[in-house]
Formats: sequence, structure tokens, C-alpha cells
Amino acid sequence: MSGPSVPPASPGPRQDPPTSAAHQPAPPAADSEPFLVPNRKAGTGRFWSVRRIPAALLAAVVLGGAGIVLYDIAAVRAGRPAMRWRRTTADALARWRLDDPWVIAVAAAVVVLGLVLLVLAVTPGLRRLLPMRRHDPTVRAGLDRDAAALILRDRAMEVSGVRSVRVRMRRAKVSVRARSHFRDIDEVRADLDAALDAAIVELGLAKPPAPVVRVLGPSDRKG
Repeated sequence: MSGPSVPPASPGPRQDPPTSAAHQPAPPAADSEPFLVPNRKAGTGRFWSVRRIPAALLAAVVLGGAGIVLYDIAAVRAGRPAMRWRRTTADALARWRLDDPWVIAVAAAVVVLGLVLLVLAVTPGLRRLLPMRRHDPTVRAGLDRDAAALILRDRAMEVSGVRSVRVRMRRAKVSVRARSHFRDIDEVRADLDAALDAAIVELGLAKPPAPVVRVLGPSDRKG
């Protein structure tokens, strides 16, 4: 005797099995050598100096002078006599001539000060900080000149036959002066040029400087 038949369960909506991590599309691989592929779209100009000290000094001088003049003008309008420095300055300006040496010296000093302020306003400054290539528009990086020179010096000292190296780092040029002691100078220079070229590329600078290499032999006089 068979029991009551149970109707088969109705199949629900078909669900696909979850995709494993192995079947998911892999994200694009990052550049293994980012310093070899510069981003030309991002700006790679020099860093601008804030120049807090010159700005603070100039603001303090202007604010102090303007405050003293405004106070003296308000005092005169209130019926009080002008300050002594103002009367003395007015009398001196009435006596001085335009061809007076003191007038010319003061005017020249003011012109020089104005030119210095203009140069500070239109130049970026921070000459010791070398801008690096930008791969992200929101991130900027820089490398100190002394650090870059130390890296190039260490890389040059790894060349066989080099006894001592002196590196002077600039924005557009790297002066390298090496001294060899047991290898041929031409061979040392060739290896040194290759090592420095590779090291300069690895620095990742926005504008790689041109190396100027000079190799001296053991018999050359020290300069």
C-alpha cells in the first residue's frame, strides 16, 4: 500500500553559481616601471616658494607705516599738531634738490628694492628642489639636489676602477668628476656614462639633466 503522493517542488528561479575570483576579470596591471613612462598631460613645472619671511616683513612695514600716517592725519584733523617726524620730513623734502646725492642714493635703493620684490613675485624659487614626473595630477613630488647628487655619486662609485667621485647637481646639468686608479680611462668613462645615464633615468625627474663626465687618471694632478 503506497502512501500519499507528494507533488514535486516547483523549481524556483535559476541562480547562477557565484563567480570565483579566478574567473573575474583581472584589473589592469600597473606599470612596472612608472619612471620610464612620464605623464605629459600633468604639469611638471618648478615648485613655487611661499616666501613667508619676505611677505611678512613687507606686510609689517606697510602696515606699520600706514598705521602711523593714518594716526598722524587723524590727530591733525582733531586739532593736534603733527608729529615731529612728519614736520622734519616735510622741511627736509622742501630743502632737498633732485640732484642731491642723498636723494639719488635713496631713490636708487628704492628702485633696487622694488626690482627685488618683482623678481621674487614672478619667479618660483625653491631652486634646490627638482620636480619629478607626475603620473597623478593631484600629486606632486620633488627631489632635493643634494639627495640626487648623493644617489649619482653612489652609483658612480659602483663602477669598477673608480676611486673617487665628485658630483655637482644642477637643474639642467650634472657635473661629474671621477678619478680612476687601475683601469683604462676610456673603459672607465664608458662604464661611468652608462651607469649615470641609467641612474638619471631612475631618478624620475621631469627634466633629466645632461651629464658632463670627466675622468682623471692616477697621474693627473688634483684640481
